[in-house]
Amino acid sequence: MTYIVTDACIRCKFTDCVEVCPVDCFYEGENMLVIHPDECIDCGVCEPECPVEAIKPDTEDDADGKWLTLNSKYAEQWPNITIRKEPPPDHKEFETVTGKLEKYFSEKPAS
Repeated sequence: MTYIVTDACIRCKFTDCVEVCPVDCFYEGENMLVIHPDECIDCGVCEPECPVEAIKPDTEDDADGKWLTLNSKYAEQWPNITIRKEPPPDHKEFETVTGKLEKYFSEKPAS
């Protein structure tokens, strides 16, 4: 098992999880984070830190494993993040929005 970041993170990008991760397995895109599944040690300390509940065990992934696939792919492309940052200024507008993958996801790495 590993943990994955889901679409609740998109456009919210809280980084509280990054501070507690003992193995620094988070990677940062322009508008979300992902977890590298091969680096995650399944400790679970990140999950309760996310205020929008974007972090889930991969056992709760969609039937097709799309979030595990997305996390795996972008963890190889985006830069590692190890320190907490402020969320985007408009994050509150997106905290309860659903279907963010299709509407707002960006493949760009953090700048």
